[in-house]
Amino acid sequence: MSFNELNTVEHFVIHHLTGVNLNNVHGNSVVQEPIPDYDTVKWKYLQSDLLKREIQDVLLEKELKEALCRLNPDIASQPERAEEVIHKLRAILITVGNVGLVRANEEFAKWLRGEVSLPFGKNNNHVPIRLFDFETLKNNSFVLANQLKIRTRETKIPDLVFYVNGIPLVIGEAKTPVMPAVSWLDGGHDIHVIYENSVPQLFVPNVFSFATEGKELFIGAVRTPLEFWAPWRLESDKDELLKFAGLNDVAKQLTHLLKPSMLLDILQYYTIYATNSKKKKIKVVCRYQQYEGANMIVERVREGKIKKGLIWHFQGSGKSLLMLFAAQKLRRQDDLENPTILIIVDRIDLDTQITATFNSAEVSNLITTD
Repeated sequence: MSFNELNTVEHFVIHHLTGVNLNNVHGNSVVQEPIPDYDTVKWKYLQSDLLKREIQDVLLEKELKEALCRLNPDIASQPERAEEVIHKLRAILITVGNVGLVRANEEFAKWLRGEVSLPFGKNNNHVPIRLFDFETLKNNSFVLANQLKIRTRETKIPDLVFYVNGIPLVIGEAKTPVMPAVSWLDGGHDIHVIYENSVPQLFVPNVFSFATEGKELFIGAVRTPLEFWAPWRLESDKDELLKFAGLNDVAKQLTHLLKPSMLLDILQYYTIYATNSKKKKIKVVCRYQQYEGANMIVERVREGKIKKGLIWHFQGSGKSLLMLFAAQKLRRQDDLENPTILIIVDRIDLDTQITATFNSAEVSNLITTD
């Protein structure tokens, strides 16, 4: 068997996350192999032609309807309400041509995070609509499909599509590891330049996308130029040479990044929408060091540790964003009861920089003092 991007990196990712070995097929059936426990739930592989959808469908509406009824008692009592929710989600998908991908993505994210309510309660009271169960992962469905044909402006076939409750949250592109001239940049180009323009509706619910050639793994948010895509590392990988060690290390990074619990964590707390210096709306997804650092801060606060902590940074590593992500997660923890967060700096330029970061992300109740 000759090596290509399909039967090496793409099949390797599927095998590593689901246990399905597409390179070991007997008749019409694929071999399911055991995989290490990496979360309380795992991704389930489904062939794209077995998904219950038409070629133009972004959402797996049967899966989504079942999730809406499962997670929302007021919808379960009247299942036709699920159709109303799905109709509203479809409407956001359609607006992408008018409002742009980032703004459509921002609007859809409000639904994903459960920030939208509808008058489905008693006496037409508004109740929040849950598309996911962020607390009990087993109440969600996690499906990984490959070679998915989708048509809006054109027909395209992304390599890997990750659905949660029928909603495509992650798109991945895998390139061949055996051609020196091919790198993750080729996969990133396919996503950022080709797919986002040819099938933009697929990216309206997107949390992030990734590209790899089996040697390096980079992630990016919608409309993020490739020079701002960032690698995903593991904090435990102390040896810098491991970053270039090949498929097994990319597999560890993907297993960490795409753990169902972590994906939903990034969706909830580690994505922001900001306005850049050109007055353009952008989406920002955390880098690995911001995720690790902010989570350590949150854990320390929740555990009541008074001892101060120290995070060492180099210039341009995203210190202000780390503080923003940490503040965002702290304020959304119910057990912390909406804490007051103080940020103290020792230079005027830092105060200006951090205030600008928080203001551009439209953080509420921000007060700057002298």
